[in-house]
Amino acid sequence: MMQTQFSCPVEATLSLIGGKYKPLILWHLADRPLHYMELQRRIPRAGPKMLSQQLRSLEDCGMVHREVIPEKPPKTVYSLTPFGESVIPVIDAMCQWGSAWLEETADPVTAPSRCAGASCAPRGTGPAVSEPSRRRPEG
Repeated sequence: MMQTQFSCPVEATLSLIGGKYKPLILWHLADRPLHYMELQRRIPRAGPKMLSQQLRSLEDCGMVHREVIPEKPPKTVYSLTPFGESVIPVIDAMCQWGSAWLEETADPVTAPSRCAGASCAPRGTGPAVSEPSRRRPEG
């Protein structure tokens, strides 16, 4: 059951997008719908059970839409809802902050890859958000 009383807006935001892989899932879905297996490839550290749980939670709160394509074998495609698209500027700000922090603190030789090789490079036009500062991983 989703909490309805919050002590501050940050707590409310984290109740929706907090989770080990939820921000990454939202980030990767910002450009286009993705099959479950593609999400698994893009977030390799998330085990199948954890990825499924995080996707189900995002679906339950209305941020992600799940569509089962009746093929053999069936394929599951995930996409952002308008509500999910509305949080992308928050995820974008996290990317910008994280990029700056990595540049200041990380050893370039041992620095981790950014979101499986993605960067906060400017993306083209995107759904629902048209700010020129909106950035997304390429690829």
